[in-house]
Amino acid sequence: MKVESFEIDGPLLISPIRHGDARGFFSEVFRQDKFDGIVGPTSFVQDNHSRSLSKGVIRGLHYQAPPFAQGKLVRVTRGAVLDVAVDIRRGSPHFGRHIAVELSEDNGRQLWVPPGFLHGFCTLTDDTEFLYKVTAYYSPAHDGAVAYDDPDIGIAWPEDLLPGQVSDKDRRAPRLCDLPPIFEYSRQPSSSSGAQA
Repeated sequence: MKVESFEIDGPLLISPIRHGDARGFFSEVFRQDKFDGIVGPTSFVQDNHSRSLSKGVIRGLHYQAPPFAQGKLVRVTRGAVLDVAVDIRRGSPHFGRHIAVELSEDNGRQLWVPPGFLHGFCTLTDDTEFLYKVTAYYSPAHDGAVAYDDPDIGIAWPEDLLPGQVSDKDRRAPRLCDLPPIFEYSRQPSSSSGAQA
């Protein structure tokens, strides 16, 4: 698999190899030993699956606070999304900055979003299915969100899909500047751009 890092340390873009022929393709989308070799020992405890019926659905920006902070390995099996991770680690040189990548059934890419990041996405197609593995169980008491349209974060959501379909919970989420310190920064190891695993 191909592994690409970003200027913001922590998140990784992972592109599993697809072996195709006239019948279709086969792809090994997850192997614990290879993943541990990329990000360090990681234990996934829960798999989640969401379906969005139309394009322009925005989910996020979400996090879980310690001790239930979640790392997420996300991918799309139907349709396409603009997937976003925002650094909210206090002391990070990239605090409040984000990365945005397109994940789709066609490109097969996955995004690793470590603890300390907000996560959200906007569907780019109708009938989109989004799957993700997490490193901690869902805990309602530790669940939180930041406004998807926070101008201080400045995510360039697709203009033709705005204002988007957003849950009441996400629409009421506070801005990043109103969030208390939750995560502290410590540099995380990451693979160099273009590395193979």
